[in-house]
Amino acid sequence: MPTPTPPKGVFVPSPTFFLPPDSATSETTHGQLQVDIATQTAHSVFLAQSGITGLVLLGSTGEAIHLSRSERIALVSGVRKGLDEAGFANYPIMAGVLTNGIHETLEWLEDYASAGADWGLVLVPGYFGAGGTTQEGIVEYFMQVAKRSKLPVLVYNYPGVTNGVVVQPETYRQLAGLEGVVGVKMSHGNVSHHVQVSLDPGIDHERFRVYSGFGQQLGPIVLFGAAGVIDGMAAFYPKTVVRLMGLVGGEQLTGETRREIQRLQYVVSKAEEFVVRYGIFGIKEAVARVTGLGTLEKGRPPLLGRLPEGEWEKGRKLFLEDIEKVEQELREQA
Repeated sequence: MPTPTPPKGVFVPSPTFFLPPDSATSETTHGQLQVDIATQTAHSVFLAQSGITGLVLLGSTGEAIHLSRSERIALVSGVRKGLDEAGFANYPIMAGVLTNGIHETLEWLEDYASAGADWGLVLVPGYFGAGGTTQEGIVEYFMQVAKRSKLPVLVYNYPGVTNGVVVQPETYRQLAGLEGVVGVKMSHGNVSHHVQVSLDPGIDHERFRVYSGFGQQLGPIVLFGAAGVIDGMAAFYPKTVVRLMGLVGGEQLTGETRREIQRLQYVVSKAEEFVVRYGIFGIKEAVARVTGLGTLEKGRPPLLGRLPEGEWEKGRKLFLEDIEKVEQELREQA
């Protein structure tokens, strides 16, 4: 039986929600806010209803490194159960693996498999940085992980959190040939790498899919063979990104369609600047303000923050007003 690949489309790397500090059950035995699985599930259902292809739980935006093993398992299993109950059985779920050792990586993957995830999004190990992590070492790492994993895995290349480690285009040809390795999320701005890997004739693109971590790259990369995006901004304005993906991935690129693609890519790229500027704090605050889900209170250390006073209004005016209008248009048409 062939290893299942993720579908083409728009995935959302969901933030992890925590109970507000004034909740009667908001603190764990270690004095930290508890994970809010009910709100996590509600947000997941909101995304599914908005046409989002699938979720990435517990990635970098999901702060997996701040959660305990039992919390990670409970979150994935809770969301899976909630989606099933809401009528979204078998809804695609990737789960992030943000650790460096092979043994612990396999432990995370086994937990996620038992909790109901479909794929593991495995961070390229980067503790020793670009100087100590060779391309050969990366291939060997994923070879050993994939052959023992309970789930098919995607390579997660995010140089910003791995001391600058970048997987080179030629290395992906080797990774794509490994049984159980079914794709990559490239969270960096090198569009050429996305295009080279998406068009590489030495890669079977039906079993190895390329996703960008940035919605501002959606049009340029999908037009040249990429499978889609795993986009944080779609956590609060999903319909616009879904619509753009549908047009870019379509068969008929007429003049009218091209103009609409250009219009949507402009508002998406402009809105993505909000995420670039404000990061996880911005995503969480935008989700709370736009969808009404989550809290504006502080989170789990060291990421305590919310946006400084007045920054939401400033960022909204600079980056989000155009996409707000498009999102509203699309919801009225639905």
